[in-house]
Amino acid sequence: MKLIQKNKKASFEYTFIDEYTAGIKLLGSEVKSIREGNVNIKNAHCIFENGELFITGMHIAEYKQSGKHQNHDPMRKKKLLLKKKELKKLTKGVEEKGNTIVPKALVLTKTGLFKLEIALAKGKKLHDKRHDIKKKDLERDLERKLK
Repeated sequence: MKLIQKNKKASFEYTFIDEYTAGIKLLGSEVKSIREGNVNIKNAHCIFENGELFITGMHIAEYKQSGKHQNHDPMRKKKLLLKKKELKKLTKGVEEKGNTIVPKALVLTKTGLFKLEIALAKGKKLHDKRHDIKKKDLERDLERKLK
């Protein structure tokens, strides 16, 4: 799998409980635009509507070579494709207070399909973030001393 874009901020802001890989229902101009690297998942989040999972806030820039009437809305909701069992688990997980579904990364599979790695996550408190920063600093210092 080839990494298209990673949401680095998600691992800092959230503690991951469960991870899934979901397909995305895309339009042709969106696929072409993603292949050029014109996508942003940093402000994206997942919501449930009528028992289906959608991603909102994912920005896919308009494809430059297509005409205005053939192009897509850059901020439209995109349906995520998961199995029913996975959707039920996610629904139960989101019902708990403080849990949400965040995108971790957008990848391209060997078969040419785009997949979104998502995670059921719980927001970190300020002291948890400080602990993570301190841990990273210590690891960085150890690596420097070993070199």
